Amino acid sequence: MTTGSTGSTFPKWQLAILIGAPVALGIGYLYWKKSTEAEEPDDKLTKKKLGEIKEKTISLDGESSHDTVAKRKTRTPLEEAQKHKNEGNVHFREAKYDQAIKEYDLAIEKCPASEINDLSTFYQNRAAAYEHLQKWSSVIDDCNKALDCNPKYLKALKRRAKAYEQLKELAKSLEDITAACILEGFQNKNTLVLADRVLKELGQQHAKEALKDKHDVEPSKFFVKNYFASFADDPVRKMVIVSSEPKGFVKAKQLLDQGQYEGIVAACTEEIESSEAEAEHKVEALLLRATFYLLTARYTEATVDLDTVIGMELADKKLRANALIKRASLAMQTQPNIPEECFKYFSQAEELDPSNSDIYHHRGQVYILIERLAEAISDFEKACSLCPNSGMIAIHKCYANYRLAMVNKDEFALRKVMEGFRDAIDRFPDCVECYSLMAQVLCDQQEFQEADNFFEKATKIEPENAQILVHKALLQLQWKADLTAAVKLIEEAIKIDDRCEFAYETLGTIQVQRGHLSEAIRLFECAINLAKTEMELVHLYSLKDAAIAQVNVTKNMGLDIHTLGQFA
Repeated sequence: MTTGSTGSTFPKWQLAILIGAPVALGIGYLYWKKSTEAEEPDDKLTKKKLGEIKEKTISLDGESSHDTVAKRKTRTPLEEAQKHKNEGNVHFREAKYDQAIKEYDLAIEKCPASEINDLSTFYQNRAAAYEHLQKWSSVIDDCNKALDCNPKYLKALKRRAKAYEQLKELAKSLEDITAACILEGFQNKNTLVLADRVLKELGQQHAKEALKDKHDVEPSKFFVKNYFASFADDPVRKMVIVSSEPKGFVKAKQLLDQGQYEGIVAACTEEIESSEAEAEHKVEALLLRATFYLLTARYTEATVDLDTVIGMELADKKLRANALIKRASLAMQTQPNIPEECFKYFSQAEELDPSNSDIYHHRGQVYILIERLAEAISDFEKACSLCPNSGMIAIHKCYANYRLAMVNKDEFALRKVMEGFRDAIDRFPDCVECYSLMAQVLCDQQEFQEADNFFEKATKIEPENAQILVHKALLQLQWKADLTAAVKLIEEAIKIDDRCEFAYETLGTIQVQRGHLSEAIRLFECAINLAKTEMELVHLYSLKDAAIAQVNVTKNMGLDIHTLGQFA
């Protein structure tokens, strides 16, 4: 796994600070309970009203045909229509949906065309009955007619959104539910839950399509450097090779040491494909090539090379253990819903090389991601005991302890954790990860000035670290709601590292807040081009799809786009 705030799996946890109502369609409403109450037709009836209608129906049945005809002659067409609608509602409440539809048919037939509000209700009620019969095309047709009469009819918008979802017309569903969210001022939790669900479904659909044509993702030099720095016990980086002939793996190792990554895969391939007599470092070449396949999202090729190294029982155990850690990381990236697959590889690595601190460090990060914090802390403690000179491991242990203290609402533990952060910074004054994670925790505690001071220190240590500037931008939003300063910081981050996915994603969310939705869509597309996993693509497509839906809806509804993107 990659690490911490400097190229990490952590930053998106902080993104919720930024999100206001429109963007929150895709992010912030995962934990609300969806209402299970069945929706009734409009003008829904109380038991008292139902009784009154039934009594009237009985009394009419008992009257002479002459009296009944006379009463019918005195009713206006609208009153006739209302009578059929009320009878349809009775059948609806009794789950007699076919009979309800017949009454709603008559209500629509009798209703004067000029009574558009009543007509819209009759169409919407008939759509509700069709919904219970799962006749989704009929639901959509009636909702269309209801919305022709009343374009801001919330129930019709929501019902049509659900019907489109059932028919897998997810873009149309999202537009309807976005329109409903806008009309409700993004205040109805149940509507937002529906929006979140549709966004995820649409995001998954788009992510799967994108992966079919996904090109290699070329990471920034800083990202690659930081990735290798997350391994304290990397056997390839520790190798010292003296050779006058820079070819094959020797050339690849020299390029790695120089930070010139472009030719590494080709040089490793040269080593792997050479004869047995010449291939002195075939295992190392396979592992290094697999690592760069992993970094460039060529997961099929990475899997083949890593499995080859893992299967070489006579190879050095450090090389095989490193391959198993990376295989675990690959499993987590490609199968995030099956963590056991990831932990299987970590267990094999632990059996093979139990004194390898990288096993516990990287497994601890996975435990944090899936909120198994006690196990994360245990692994980080083991990693610290094996590698006491690593500031990165020490600060990640502090972070896991912080998360657990917050979950348990343990004030005493929290005070101890903060002391631990400061102690780690004192012991590792050159570790940028210590300052950056400390600053993020202080943001969480709303200690904004001190957080800003720590971000400044981190920037001085690593001025080329774009991620820190993005976090500083988020701080400006949380602390001062200063959009201008935040945008400036992120634009600076992109100049430093134009392959920083986190920068494009965060700037895109800010542009949504500013009402600059077309620019937000462009930025989300930039982030999508840099995304490496299906999970990342689902998230980014959800943001992009939410912005596209808002553009379309505001245009169709004649609204000012800039009024939707303001902070509360």
